[in-house]
Amino acid sequence: MQMLLVIDTAFERCSAAVCDGATDWVVASAEPEIGKGHAEQLMAVIADVLGEAGIAYADLTRIGVTVGPGSFTGIRVGVAAARGLALALNIPAVGIDTLAALAAPELGQGRAILATLDAKRGEIYAALYGPDGDVLEAPRALAPADLPQMLAHLDAGTPLGLVGTGSAIALAALSGRDAAVLGADSRIDMRALGILAARALEAPPRPLYLRGADAKPASTTGTISFRDPASPQAMP
Repeated sequence: MQMLLVIDTAFERCSAAVCDGATDWVVASAEPEIGKGHAEQLMAVIADVLGEAGIAYADLTRIGVTVGPGSFTGIRVGVAAARGLALALNIPAVGIDTLAALAAPELGQGRAILATLDAKRGEIYAALYGPDGDVLEAPRALAPADLPQMLAHLDAGTPLGLVGTGSAIALAALSGRDAAVLGADSRIDMRALGILAARALEAPPRPLYLRGADAKPASTTGTISFRDPASPQAMP
């Protein structure tokens, strides 16, 4: 049995889900939109999801977490939790970039996908994926005016879909190209995140910062305690 815990705290939601890696189904999930306070609420959300799924921490086989770009504080909270739990449970933890997670539900449907996030300061975060799901342009921060250059090697006749909070900005910057906005928010599809996490190569998750000035790595070596729904004892 492959039971995955996936976590997303990169944006306003404090999301967690238990996914069956063998069937790609979401067994239980919770996605409260809290804005801030991920550090205070994440472990309770995880405990609730495990309880709903009817499993214990010891039943988990892998943990996946979004690593950015997104809220610097939220990302650090999620990554620290994933690494701490993985260490305590002696299971692998993997990181998934948020642009890939946003694009995932729309991939493989005959169109290229441009995933974008409004990065403020006159920039957007963007990544481009081909119709077959291959990464054509890796995530980076850039000015909207540079988007046409990012798409320069994409055939003009290839259908293009836009996802993410930067979709309106991208659409305006690509005024000469036909593109469809498929989603303009930051909600991560937890089933898609579970599928990505199940297939990701094993490597400790690390925050993905795309702007050097904002790259302030947080320590992930502290002690994280949590309660197993099947046990009254806190695990160190």
